[in-house]
Amino acid sequence: MKSLNLDYTYKTLNHHEINISDYSSSLLLIVNVASHCGFTYQYRDLESLYREFSPKLTIIGFPCDQFGNQEFDSESDIQHFCQKNFGVTFPVTHKVKVNGKNQDLLFGQLKKEMPGFLGSKVIKWNFTKFLINKSIPFKRYSPKTEISVIRKDIQELIHNQKS
Repeated sequence: MKSLNLDYTYKTLNHHEINISDYSSSLLLIVNVASHCGFTYQYRDLESLYREFSPKLTIIGFPCDQFGNQEFDSESDIQHFCQKNFGVTFPVTHKVKVNGKNQDLLFGQLKKEMPGFLGSKVIKWNFTKFLINKSIPFKRYSPKTEISVIRKDIQELIHNQKS
């Protein structure tokens, strides 16, 4: 597979600017998130992965309100919710659109390079995940994918980098 263009800059909820290309030499897990989703408990699992594998793995959450209006309007409310309820320390950006005419460019690229079930080029729900290995698309995970599956893939990729 070809390398992704990761030269995208975002503001995080705590007002820092990050460029995705800064993480291009490691593992990167991109996740569209929402505070009021049935999968919101996954914040806990994602934070666990982040603490376990950082700095070899970076996780970046992208709040999205396109699926049933399940995200706060206020970005300060999103940040407070993530920290108070799940102790999230990985970067979480401002809200983005992951589908449609005004979709975020990074998500457009991720969907093209890592289509979903039956080649779908849309994201169907919150907590869809994209694992990138040194700028190379590795795997897309549905919101229902168990964190143990993702952990196993991360462990394997880290092990192969040592070899």
